[in-house]
Parts: sequence; structure tokens; C-alpha cells
Amino acid sequence: MRTIGNIIWLLLGGVWLGLGWWLAGVIMALTLIGIPWARACFVIGSFAFWPFGREAVDRDEIRGRRDFGTGLPGVIGNVVWFVLAGWWLALGHLISAVLNALTIIGIPFAVQHLKLAGIALWPIGKTVVDREVAALARRATG
Repeated sequence: MRTIGNIIWLLLGGVWLGLGWWLAGVIMALTLIGIPWARACFVIGSFAFWPFGREAVDRDEIRGRRDFGTGLPGVIGNVVWFVLAGWWLALGHLISAVLNALTIIGIPFAVQHLKLAGIALWPIGKTVVDREVAALARRATG
């Protein structure tokens, strides 16, 4: 079922927003100081291409401890990200969510776009894992 959902997702616009994430990653990588944001763009961009069966979670939830990206530097990085690229990626996901929600069959895709819009606003400190891994991490942390 995941595979079918992901194929329909690609056909209903997921490919364009995945490419948008990767374009943002290339632009960030070209600036050299944007390399940490570029890495996040490529990870989340691959998630935007194939979202069903995977989940974006806080890295400290998976690792069980905070790191550089989940602390104050991550907050500062997310503010910079929001100003430079986050708002337009989130806007693209919001528009896609509205268009998908107009159809009955598109409602699950609209929900996924809304999740990606939230990630687009605040991506630093997140990682993408299989849904089963996320569930195991949640059980381990209580």
C-alpha cells in the first residue's frame, strides 16, 4: 500500500516539491556556509519524493540525547533557514495541500503536504526514519 501511495504522490505533485527541496539544497551548498542546511534539504527532499512509510522526527528522540542541531545553534539555524528558504517551501506544500484536499482521494496527500510544510519551517534537528523505527524510539523514550 505504501508503494501505491508513493507512486500516486509523485504523480500528484510530490516530484515538484521534492525537486524544490533539492534546488534549495544545491543553492545552500553553493554558499559553503549553507552546507548544514543543504544536507537537511537533501534528506527531507528524498522524504518529499517518497513520504509514505517514513516519518520526520526530532534527532534527539532517535539518539536519546541532544546534539548541536537540536540545541540553541539549531534554533538559530532554523531562524536563518526560515528567512532564506523555509517560507517558500512551506508555501508550496500548503498550496499543494489545498489543491489535493479539494478532491476526496487527495485528502491523505493533503495531510502529508501539511506535515512537510511544518518540516519546511523548522527542519534543523529533524531526521527521516522508517515509521517502525520512529515507533520503537517513542516506546523507548516513554
